[in-house]
Amino acid sequence: MKMHRTLTALAVLAGAVAALSAFETVSMIEVEGEAAKYWTRWRGPSGQGVVKTGKYTDRWAPTERVKWKSPVPGRGHSSPIVWGDNIFLTTAHEDGAKLSVLAFRRSDGKQLWETFVPSDGVERIYPKNSHASATVVTDGKLVYASFGTHGLMAVDFKGKIAWRTPVGALNNYHGSAGSPILYKDRIFIFQDHRGTATTKSFVAAYDKNTGAPVWKTDRVETTGWGTPVVIRAGDRDELIVSSQRKVYAYDPQTGKELWTVGGLTFEVIPTPVVAEGLVICSSGRQGPTIAIRPGGSGDVTSTHVAWTSPKGSPFVPSGVVVDGVLYLVNDLQSILTAHDVKTGQVLYQGRLGEAKKEGFSASPIAHDGKVFFTNDDGETFVLQAGREFKLLHVNQLGEQTLASPALVDGRWYFRTASSLMAIE
Repeated sequence: MKMHRTLTALAVLAGAVAALSAFETVSMIEVEGEAAKYWTRWRGPSGQGVVKTGKYTDRWAPTERVKWKSPVPGRGHSSPIVWGDNIFLTTAHEDGAKLSVLAFRRSDGKQLWETFVPSDGVERIYPKNSHASATVVTDGKLVYASFGTHGLMAVDFKGKIAWRTPVGALNNYHGSAGSPILYKDRIFIFQDHRGTATTKSFVAAYDKNTGAPVWKTDRVETTGWGTPVVIRAGDRDELIVSSQRKVYAYDPQTGKELWTVGGLTFEVIPTPVVAEGLVICSSGRQGPTIAIRPGGSGDVTSTHVAWTSPKGSPFVPSGVVVDGVLYLVNDLQSILTAHDVKTGQVLYQGRLGEAKKEGFSASPIAHDGKVFFTNDDGETFVLQAGREFKLLHVNQLGEQTLASPALVDGRWYFRTASSLMAIE
């Protein structure tokens, strides 16, 4: 009997060590090679808004440190991306009747070309949303854009359409917003909506060279505007979709559902954060934030949730982690909350400017021991990273700003309501 108890204890210990090993090898799949020099996707090379190298100013004003400023036609909230001397973004004209991909020269801000999307009709959107909210992604050869019900499209660096793939009619009461994700030879999107006669909610993979569908998995969710992430969990990759009520993990190769965790609210926008072996997913409209240990199979809500914060999550902005601290801004009250990543403990809370409903849209940037939060009025709150609230100063852009910035070669690139500007 004593020998049996000893063997059982050893087995439990071995299982704990194995779980800890897997826990420590969870990571975001970051951009590598030449692409890592630029800002090729939503939230940059890290996929998390963390800028690991380079020197960037932490002070600016509408007439200070602005290298150039160029008008952007139309209306859109997509964030700029950068490759070489090119900046790409999307926009919408005539209240969404005409949609396009734009290119600007990074060195001086000159608009190079505009390519319009073949479209039919206008997708319904929420007043704060736009018809061009999804950020494009590039591999240095093609630029991949998602326009919701108008489908996926790829253009080359001269603006020529390489391919366009329909995704079916979408019926999302706030419109579309989630950005496409590039992984190896494929593009991922997910579209949760109320469904039509021909198109259910889905998550899907498309061949990046041709736009041909690789796999498509139906979903039951009816509302969502988030962007997925791809992580490495031990010896396998997982496509993570944070969505209505649940977080899902899919096999990126086949689309097979791997695991789920319940506990989110009805509306979810923020991109998952990956840190300290955890995937951290925030609900919309001040709902809970859930820290999950990836891996497992089936419903792992009871076994793989490391911690939960019951309320105060952001509605739109994603979170960011610096040195074991998770920063989340509650954009319905302009309250910043800092959590210990491993335990979920609230380290502090602090107000960022005037309390305003839906006052932040851009996701934060972390660089050089500082965290930058830009609100919709174009104010950027610069905080000292750490376990105490320390607001260093507030910068002004002087224009409404809902898109997140891109940082490359010592310059910030901001897309405002009417302009694209470079700050250095």
